[in-house]
Amino acid sequence: MCATKRTYITNCLRVIRNAWHFYYALVLVFKVVCGSIGIALLTP
Repeated sequence: MCATKRTYITNCLRVIRNAWHFYYALVLVFKVVCGSIGIALLTP
């Protein structure tokens, strides 16, 4: 029971960590895209 519970907790933490990495990557891409659009709009 102990080993199974520990594995479950480890898997949960791994999923949470992956979700955070995905979130930060998504924010980074969003900023780059918005920055590119902003630069494109500012240049005549």
